[in-house]
Parts: sequence; structure tokens; C-alpha cells
Amino acid sequence: MYNINRIKEMRKTMNRESGILLHISSLPGKYGIGDFGKEAYKFIDFLKESDQKNWQILPLGITGYGDSPYQSFSAFAGNPYFIDIEEFIEKEYISEEDVNEYNLKSRDDSIDYNKLYKNKYKLLRLIYNKDYDLSKKKLEEFYIKEKEWLRPFALFMTIKDYQQGKSWLEWEDRFKEYDSKSVQEFENKNKKDLFFWVFTQFYFFTQWKKLKKYANNRNINIIGDMPVYVAEDSSDIWANSKYFNLDKDLKPKTVAGVPPDLFSEKGQLWGNPIYNWKNIKEDNYKWWIKRIQHSFRLFDKLRIDHFRGFEAYWEVEKNSKDAVKGKWVKGPGLELFKEIKKQLGNLDIIAEDLGFLTKEVHNLIDDTGYPGMKVLQFAFDGDSNNPYLPHNYCKNSVVYTGTHDNQTTKDWFASQDKESKKYIKDYIKEKNDKDISWKLIKTAWSSTADLAIAPMQDFLNLGNESRMNTPATLGDNWTWRLASNLMKRELSEKISHITQLYGR
Repeated sequence: MYNINRIKEMRKTMNRESGILLHISSLPGKYGIGDFGKEAYKFIDFLKESDQKNWQILPLGITGYGDSPYQSFSAFAGNPYFIDIEEFIEKEYISEEDVNEYNLKSRDDSIDYNKLYKNKYKLLRLIYNKDYDLSKKKLEEFYIKEKEWLRPFALFMTIKDYQQGKSWLEWEDRFKEYDSKSVQEFENKNKKDLFFWVFTQFYFFTQWKKLKKYANNRNINIIGDMPVYVAEDSSDIWANSKYFNLDKDLKPKTVAGVPPDLFSEKGQLWGNPIYNWKNIKEDNYKWWIKRIQHSFRLFDKLRIDHFRGFEAYWEVEKNSKDAVKGKWVKGPGLELFKEIKKQLGNLDIIAEDLGFLTKEVHNLIDDTGYPGMKVLQFAFDGDSNNPYLPHNYCKNSVVYTGTHDNQTTKDWFASQDKESKKYIKDYIKEKNDKDISWKLIKTAWSSTADLAIAPMQDFLNLGNESRMNTPATLGDNWTWRLASNLMKRELSEKISHITQLYGR
């Protein structure tokens, strides 16, 4: 029997932590999608009872076509879907009957984004019309404080509504140039419509700040996630076109993706416009500095997706069908992160360094000092030198059983051939196939990596029905939700036990 007091004493001198990956959208709740309401607070309580110090989420940005949190209308704005409706019922702005009229309900285990898009915005506009006179002063103060990013976002979304939801590249020409005379005239004539989007951001940030404080007061950090690129149809490109590699018609010359890798045989064609790093550098990286600074207002730690793109990025011709044909182009490298450190100080950043890595990429990550990622599902190819095997880890790393892009561990193991299964079981010292998810979690928790994370699906030993995302596909992604009755004390005690056992 181990000495729990001795473990706790040792833990004070060690930088070992663990946490759970679960996006806000995947939380339980009765309004069609996870939000900042009661179930989010219950999940924080579950984390606390499980002795976890970290809650990792996906990007919080407002989503568009495809519903991916990695394709957002703004790199700064939050997703109105996450606004807790209960607050407005308690304030008596609306009633339960009002909410029922807008029919936000869907299956408990999945999200109906089409229904959300049609109905939640209508409900929020109803609330806004009732709240506008009461909160007008607060909204104006918030708008002035956040105007640098909030004005282009609110203008963008208001004009988008006026243009029947079309991409800004398909708008009337008079609206395509940000801050043109036509745009300013439109802004002056449509103040109340514009302030609907201010309203959504005010309540998004107010509710999120309260939720984050609740987590921090229980010694739980929020690990956020930042996509490297921004969406083509976004206020960021509309308002900052000089920072992107666009032609004279403001259309992308080339787009982003990754070549074939462990996730996809034909690579991943993301379609995001490429940065014009020359122009960004000439402005002393100020757009990127503001983006990072804004992220650390929201999160305690930040995972930066596709970190290798800062060393070199995969550039693909605009009309390509896949990402197989492309070329590597040098990124800003260490200079960007030196400037971030100079202006913002030392930050808790996690470098997502999966995919095709070169010596130069490894050097960049080493030079920044940021921890990289180790994914156990990539470890068992039979090569003892595989960098994802725990015996090859350095302490300054983050180990995952899998990520939002992976199969669940249960489904991944089931898909392995007989020889691979034997190798996996030999490595983790397991004789049978039962509950492999839990055995892999224990393997991650027992490793030398400073931080260990597992998706909630793996703690529950769920299969493919709960997969969050399949890269390079559209449809049936980002929809999984957690049933409230699965967060049982028995599970939290089990998680707490291994967390204490391995000094996390």
C-alpha cells in the first residue's frame, strides 16, 4: 500500500499535473448544446473531485459552415451558442415557455447545429430586444473597451446578415472594403442591429469570466486552443487584408493544409488563406501579439494548433482537390515568439507538434521552451525509438491518449491487427483486451511527461459513436455530447486514485 501523505509531500516539489479534454459544446444541458450554464459548473466540480488541475477545451470562436471550432468568423469573438439561457429566465427577460417556442432541444448525446442556427439566434434577438434599454450603457462601455476587434466583428456579422449570410467575398462591392464610405454609412444606419452582436459578446465574455473564476478558485486551470489560421470568411481577413496573401480581388492566392500524415492519406486541405508574414513583420507582429494577449485573457494555458507552421507551412494552390501537391514555405520562426515574450512575458503555451516534423521544427520548439505533444495512439508501430512511446519522453511535454482528431482509444485498439494488439498489451503489461482505454490512461499518467491529458470519452471507455472529429471530412463532426449521469462519484474516485498514485 502506498503512503498517500508521502506522495502529496513529493508532489509539492514536482511539476506533474493532469487533466481532462472536453469541449464546452459536449457538456450536457437541455438547450441543444453544452453552454456556460449549470452543467459547466458541475463538470468543474467533477474535475475537483477527481483531483484534476486542468480542463482542456477546443477553440471558443463563433462557428460557421461545417460547425468546426477551427473555422471561425473571428479570431477574437466568442460563440453565442455557449451563452447560458437560464440567466435570462432568472432575470425574467424570457420564460421557459418562450424558450420552448424556439425548440432548441435535440438528442441528449448529439448536437443539431441546423436547429441551433435557426432558433438560438432568434431567441437571443428576442432577449436582446428586451435587454437593450436596460443594458445599453453596459453594452456601450464594453464596446468602447473592446472596439479594436469588436467593431469589425459586429460590422462584419451585421453586413453578413444584410447580405443573406453570404461569404464577404460575395458581398456587394461597396461592402468589400473595410471602413469604406459605404460601410461607414451602413454602420450609422444600423446601430441597433450592430449592437446585437455586441450584446452576444458582452454576455459571452461575462459568463465565461464567471465560469473561469469558479474553476480557478478550485485550483483548476483552463487550457484553451488556438487555430493557427483564420477562416477565409472572417472579420479578421475583411478588416486586415494586408496581413494575408490575397490577390487584387481580395481572394486567397494559395491556401493552407498539411501533406499526407497519420491523420489522412491525402493530407488535409483546410482552405484557410495564408499569412503575408512580410507585412505582419513590418508591423512588428502586432496582430499576432494582440491575438495571443486576448487568448490569455480567456485561458490560463494555450495550446497552439499546427505549431510546425511557424517554422514552415504547407502551401497549396487555391483550387486543389486535396493537399497532396503543395510546397513547404518558411514561416516567421523564432522571431515571432521572441517578440511575444518581449511584449507579454513568459506564457504557458503548448506546441501542437504532430505531423511531419523536421530538425528545424524540433529546434524551434526547443528554442521557445514550449512543451510539445505526445499521443499514445501514434506510439505502437513496433519501433522502440518511436518518440510517442513513454520511455522516450522528456519531462517538458504533454502526453495524450488521443486528441479531438483521433478515434476514441477503445475504437482505435479494436481497429489494430492481432500483432499490434499483442505489442500494445506487452508494452502496458496487460494480458487481456478489456478496458484498454483505462490502461492507456494509466500509462499516460505514469509517464515522465509533466502534463497528462485524456479525452472524457476515454475515461468512459466509449467507442466510435462518441468520436469528436474525423479530419478531412465534413458532416457528423463536433456533435458528441456527454450524458450528465455518466459523471459518477465512482469514476471521479477512480481518476483521483491514479492521479494521486502517479503524483499528479
